[in-house]
Amino acid sequence: MNNVNQPKHYQGARLTAIDVIEDFHLGFSLGNAIKYILRAGKKQNKIEDLEKAIWYLQREIENGRNP
Repeated sequence: MNNVNQPKHYQGARLTAIDVIEDFHLGFSLGNAIKYILRAGKKQNKIEDLEKAIWYLQREIENGRNP
């Protein structure tokens, strides 16, 4: 694995974060929320990653309210 094509902090036991995001057709905001949830605790600050996920979820909610 290398940090460009398959960073360890986005790799699970069988799937990568992008596999999940693409398979479920999540789009930008939901995809980023999932990305930060899946990597929480694997890179830098777990709480910061979870806060980033919340930020993207809130953005998705707001965009859904104001299409």
